[in-house]
Amino acid sequence: MVVKLDMYQAAAVATFMLVIGQLLVDRIEFLRRYCIPAPVVGGFIFAIAHAALRAAGVVEFDMDTTLQSVFMTGFFCSVGYMAAFGMLKKGGIDVIRFLILAVLMCCVQDAVGGFGAKAFGLDGRLGLAMGSIPLVGGHGTAGSFGPFLEDLGVANATVVAVASATYGLIAGCLIGGPIASAKIKKYGLKPKTSATGTSTDAPDLGDGDIKGDNLLPAAAYIIIAIGLGTIVSKLIGMVLTMPAYIGAMICAAIIRNVRGDSTPTTEINALGNVCLSVFLGLAMCNLKLWQLVDLALPMIVLLLIQTVIMWAYASYVVFPVMGRDYDAATMASGFCGFGMGATPNAMANMSAVVKQHGPAPVAFMVVPLVGSLFIDFFNAAIITAFANFL
Repeated sequence: MVVKLDMYQAAAVATFMLVIGQLLVDRIEFLRRYCIPAPVVGGFIFAIAHAALRAAGVVEFDMDTTLQSVFMTGFFCSVGYMAAFGMLKKGGIDVIRFLILAVLMCCVQDAVGGFGAKAFGLDGRLGLAMGSIPLVGGHGTAGSFGPFLEDLGVANATVVAVASATYGLIAGCLIGGPIASAKIKKYGLKPKTSATGTSTDAPDLGDGDIKGDNLLPAAAYIIIAIGLGTIVSKLIGMVLTMPAYIGAMICAAIIRNVRGDSTPTTEINALGNVCLSVFLGLAMCNLKLWQLVDLALPMIVLLLIQTVIMWAYASYVVFPVMGRDYDAATMASGFCGFGMGATPNAMANMSAVVKQHGPAPVAFMVVPLVGSLFIDFFNAAIITAFANFL
């Protein structure tokens, strides 16, 4: 029996599983330690139950995902509003260097995924779902670029991307701490007790106190940028095949850098997080896990290769390039976090390091600036270039 759920019912199911996921995250240490998002937990439970019910011949759900694209665009639009490019200058040369390292890693991950998939006789574009889409991009990018690849004719891209992103969250946390600890022990690194950071201006990551009066203007900023973004996306689409939300991101970034500090970034960020949670919940609940059976071996091999490359890159490229000091070791740990999962994983990795060894103020400014404000723009462009090339 096939049960069809319209877009309202699908959103209700996804939100209910989001609440279940949050309850589990609040109560299970493993989930908190590895920063597993609540919608991923709840949605994955639903996906497993759905696969079991289908295998038993009981029921299969057909979910309308119309609202998934709406919430997805809202989230990535909010990301665009976080991209205050003046922060690059304020952050200093360390931000530029770390961003370049992150961009190079995106290229490496997509090359490994794309050509690795071809080596297994698969569509090279499916390899991008085991590259920077789920790894540097995380679940948000996985849930958005998966359907984008499927629209190009790449079967099972979404389920592969989301599964790879879940793996990356755990792997990034597992390798980040040991890398930093090994460097600190090997070179006898110590915190710079006099360091206060490279800038007196704290980066605006949209994490301040929410003001109720700013919620309506924040929603207006998002809706206006999305509307303008549809025009930009159509113009870009004449030259390149790109996800529909790219136009909204570009318009949001332009508005933010024109309006400056008057933009209600805290409230925009809060609304964006709501959109992300519902969007991820819908994407996870709509996963068809039975489609992974034939792709299990290529996924295992390619993701293990990506993990080894990340370990080597953080140890022998990120650490020396960022200065071979205590902050560099901490940044190498953070690089594994967002390079394999998401910025919260990077912060969790670095928090574990500084809790044991002492403060690393430069690392705590550079990593969130790159991970939260800039890398999504570059990653989207790199993914699009590889998708068109492959």
